[in-house]
Amino acid sequence: MIETIDLVKRFGSKTAVSHLNLRIPAGEFFCFLGPNGAGKTTTIKLLTGLLKPSSGRAVIGGYDIQQEPVVAKQLLGYIPDTPFLYEKLTGREFMRFVTGLYQLPEAAAAQRTEELLELFEIRDVGDQLIEDYSHGMRQKLSFASCFLHDPRIVVVDEPWVGLDPKNIRFVKDFLRERARNGVTIFMSTHSLSVIEDAADRIGIIHNGALLHIGSLNEIKALSRNPGSLEDVFLELTNAEAAP
Repeated sequence: MIETIDLVKRFGSKTAVSHLNLRIPAGEFFCFLGPNGAGKTTTIKLLTGLLKPSSGRAVIGGYDIQQEPVVAKQLLGYIPDTPFLYEKLTGREFMRFVTGLYQLPEAAAAQRTEELLELFEIRDVGDQLIEDYSHGMRQKLSFASCFLHDPRIVVVDEPWVGLDPKNIRFVKDFLRERARNGVTIFMSTHSLSVIEDAADRIGIIHNGALLHIGSLNEIKALSRNPGSLEDVFLELTNAEAAP
């Protein structure tokens, strides 16, 4: 479960996130949609503890990410748009680093590592240096390392960079399957087709404020001329921007 309570983040005189109130239950695939600069990435950094809020709270699995970061982050997996990887390590060495970071039992983690490297089709390059990986391979390693500690809540920021259509479909289906098994998925993406296929609910943010939240059909019903999600999104955000 993810919950934000009157969450605010200001940078000087600019309000990047304004009084955000969300409640995303276990097992929900939630997609966060908004124009560039709307506050999506700032929200994600608040949820993952990378930024401190100006006011309000971000709660992960019942734990305040600022007040109880260690236990909250044990429940949390984070996949950024640009993977945080150590390029002078091999893929397997990086997975062992993550094993130590979460203090996982070594034997079980080693077995899980091989399963995940196989699942994401990078087992054959597991002993190569990460600096020699393509962007797509790095993204796959980021996914594999994220799921090594079996997180109950996963926050994903634009995960498709560097992935070909086959792997985009695989990742989408993998995340959908994890949600069916009770994992909360919070994903920020510009891929409207993925949102239409996978999202249980959609939140639209604009200028730091949550404009609308609901199922795909509920969001489409807000339009005067319901069409594709792209058409509805543009209508809603343009209407908000109009004087």
